[in-house]
Amino acid sequence: MRSGPVRLTSFHGCGEELAALRKAAEASVGPYGLPGLASSVNGTAYPAAAAGAPRAAAGAGAAATAPAAGPAYSGTNDYVAGVDEPDLVKTDGRRIVTVADGVLEVIDAASRTVTGRLELSAAGGGMAYQSANLLLSGDHALVLTSGGPVAGGATGSGGYPQPVYGSRLLLVDLAGRPSVMSSYTIEGSLIDARQIGPAVRVVIGSQPRLNFPAQPESTSNAQRVAANQAVISRAGLGAWLPRYEETSGGVTGTGHIACSAVSRPATYSGANLLTVLTFDLTADALGSGDGVAIVADGTTVYGTDTSLYVAGDERWRAEAATADAGPGTPAGGAASTPRSAATGQQTDIYRFDITSPGPPRFAAGGSVPGYLIDQYALSEWQGYLRIATTTGTSWALADGQPADAQTSASAVYVLSIRGPVMRLAGHVTGLGRTERIYSVRFIGPVGYVVTFRQTDPLYTVDLSDPARPRLRGSVALTGYSAYLHPASDTRLIGIGRQADAMGHVGGTQVSLFDVSDLAAPTRLATFTLAAAIPDAEFDPHAFLYWPGAHLMVVPVQGTGMVAGAPVPADGVAQAPDTPRSGALVLRLDDSGITKTGLITQPDTANATGYPGYSPIERSLIIGQTLWTISAAGAMATDLTNLRQQGWFPFAVPGSTPTH
Repeated sequence: MRSGPVRLTSFHGCGEELAALRKAAEASVGPYGLPGLASSVNGTAYPAAAAGAPRAAAGAGAAATAPAAGPAYSGTNDYVAGVDEPDLVKTDGRRIVTVADGVLEVIDAASRTVTGRLELSAAGGGMAYQSANLLLSGDHALVLTSGGPVAGGATGSGGYPQPVYGSRLLLVDLAGRPSVMSSYTIEGSLIDARQIGPAVRVVIGSQPRLNFPAQPESTSNAQRVAANQAVISRAGLGAWLPRYEETSGGVTGTGHIACSAVSRPATYSGANLLTVLTFDLTADALGSGDGVAIVADGTTVYGTDTSLYVAGDERWRAEAATADAGPGTPAGGAASTPRSAATGQQTDIYRFDITSPGPPRFAAGGSVPGYLIDQYALSEWQGYLRIATTTGTSWALADGQPADAQTSASAVYVLSIRGPVMRLAGHVTGLGRTERIYSVRFIGPVGYVVTFRQTDPLYTVDLSDPARPRLRGSVALTGYSAYLHPASDTRLIGIGRQADAMGHVGGTQVSLFDVSDLAAPTRLATFTLAAAIPDAEFDPHAFLYWPGAHLMVVPVQGTGMVAGAPVPADGVAQAPDTPRSGALVLRLDDSGITKTGLITQPDTANATGYPGYSPIERSLIIGQTLWTISAAGAMATDLTNLRQQGWFPFAVPGSTPTH
């Protein structure tokens, strides 16, 4: 087992930086481009995957602190209290702000009226039909998108400009009619962001601007690699440093991440950079972002009030080992090697200190075997970082594993965060053999891990002694929980799917666990809904739990109903034998789960003008009103009886004023 050796160092000058990046890229490039998410193949620059796509609406989870004399309201279902995460809907208890198909909408919660609309594309945002997320601070909102073309670009082998794909941020003033105060674009894909107070840290992943030549099919792999290496050998440092453009007050400034702001681990591919930008939402302009960068891959962001973590695996090593077989060769296939299988299954973690205003400071790095499932597999507690990962591939082999397959198993590692290297303090291994992790939740000194292939064990792990973590208990169930949420000190909610004894997955399953005895956890109750999939399985922001009323709201997308079925006037579909997309409202008591209703919105034209049903994606509570949000509009429902109080369809792009 390898863990803890990751350490970042600065380059000694821009010249050394260029030479090192070229050398690493030349060593890792294959016949069809660089490894990882960011590859440029046959003269075309492809965008990295946009975070949150498709449409990532915002939700409401734990209760938020209400403003003075205002009603209680729910905030985004954030992992860590006080560390806000981007989402499509935000509220401060007075207003609801969302973006639907490129139009920012502002709703006054008290009067239940739409008070402002801003078409972001017409306002200079260029964001029509892109997935967008929001952060909110006072009268300022930050709109974040990823995956669209930005200004500029490289020139391909045919002499034609190639598009550069990047991320765009808009600072919007909400004090009057919504208006754009400042815009910021940067090359690269938006990975995630975190906000503490008015300070926002945005993590961007980017690839170098290298346009590899298109070559005849008869070209050998060795010739392709040589041609690609020649392109790399001629590239300047600017090919790796992400460019940005910021506009405010009618003035546009451009620049790029400084070479002096780039650090490196001991081993890297030269293919990707991680950049952390810092913005102050109380300012009138976004500025340069004060970017700091790492030559590394990263896909998972986790934050506390003092630390920002970015984690990424080393699958590029396995990809590099299989590159000679050409595109489409599966990892673990004929071209794979034992070394690629072993070295590729590793996660590197980088910790930044964010206790001071301004750009973060790199504080420590570490590494553990296996892959993370999401940010909930990370947890900082009392000077240690707990990490849950899965290694092996047998979990994916329904017909049994071949002789050379690695047996899957999961583990929890504990790393000390003191010092520049996060070293292993303790670990528990061997969880869920032949299975993989489906969900994790760390709560204080306890970790809960769900693994699944045919049955669903929920494991309880005692982490009170970081040097001696130990498995305390488990309960094996059919189905699985893909998201875990604490309901109290002794109760845990699981949101996931039904499954039979053979592991065949069905509809929605909501479980209530008694975890008062870690040695003997039990499932107290379940609620199931056939032919429907819970959104929270893929995005925890979809889940809302309102502790005061012991109420949970779970948007579900039906898989077997007929679109356009009539909706009762009260907006509640009661028939238990006709599942339908909507927001499932459930109430908890100490030992059970009771269905209160299934809220549905009117079938109407959605914001793009096309008729049809737009499923509810998120919900939030303000006072005694439950709001549900879809791409088509927002609906207000009485929290006590679930009767509809108002419906607010969103604007069609092109039909709304821009300021």
